[in-house]
Amino acid sequence: MNATTKKLYENALHLPGPERAESAAWLIESLDAEGDDDVAAAWDTEIRRRIDELDDGRVCAVPWPEARRMIRGVANESSTP
Repeated sequence: MNATTKKLYENALHLPGPERAESAAWLIESLDAEGDDDVAAAWDTEIRRRIDELDDGRVCAVPWPEARRMIRGVANESSTP
């Protein structure tokens, strides 16, 4: 890590949590700027498919608290022998 990068990092550590998170998100987003157009197109297609399934009633949305319980249940099941 060069001196400029180290100084930037040290300064960022003094920011309040939300500002650090926002800065981190900006940095991560800047890495994704060179994204693959094929991947973006594939995600657009998948998102459209999922929206259509919801709109057509083929699937039902699960409220976040219930989804979280389901996810945690699966995680707990996989950690037990």
